[in-house]
Parts: sequence; structure tokens; C-alpha cells
Amino acid sequence: MTDKCTHDSIQRVVVFQERGSGEKKIAGIELYAPGRFELDVISIDEPLPSLLDDPENYLPTELKADLVLDFLRHPDLAAELLRRCQEAKIPLVATTKKYPASPLVATPPI
Repeated sequence: MTDKCTHDSIQRVVVFQERGSGEKKIAGIELYAPGRFELDVISIDEPLPSLLDDPENYLPTELKADLVLDFLRHPDLAAELLRRCQEAKIPLVATTKKYPASPLVATPPI
């Protein structure tokens, strides 16, 4: 069987995690797809209040990626990340979250 999938360029994947919530997935990507992705990990490790008035202050001002993975636990941060990805037309994969139907958001089944 021939692998017809060609990988001409490395895709830039930005991973957002909160207090290590995406570490196992990041390790899996690095183990099973070495050299196929340029991973940029944004970690938010500080304790957060239950309500964030300015969630944009916790995320980078510019978002450049081919794909974003969302492992954020705080709903205000996740909502702001979704808004930014939709605005920039960057596909977002968000596990264990329920977002309205959008061609740019994938919420894998549990």
C-alpha cells in the first residue's frame, strides 16, 4: 500500500493550554508526527478568577497559525480564542466544548 499523502510544507499549529491541560496531546503530536508540524504552545499557568473582564489580555495580540488547538478550561478565554480564530479564518479544534455549528470549528466527540 502506497502512502498518497504528501507533506510539502510544515503546518503551524498553535496550542492553547491552561495549567498543562494539553501536555499529553502535545506529547502525542511530537511522538507520532515528528517534523510534520511546527508547534507553538501558549500556556496560561496563573490562577484565574471565575470571571475575566478582559480575556484578550491573556492571549497573544496576533494569531498566525494553520490550525489552533484549544485546551483552555476557562470559558471566557475559550470564547475569546474562538472569536479570534473565526475573525482570522483559522480552523479551531476544541475538545470537550460545545460551540455553535461553524465550518471552522471541530469539536470531537467524547
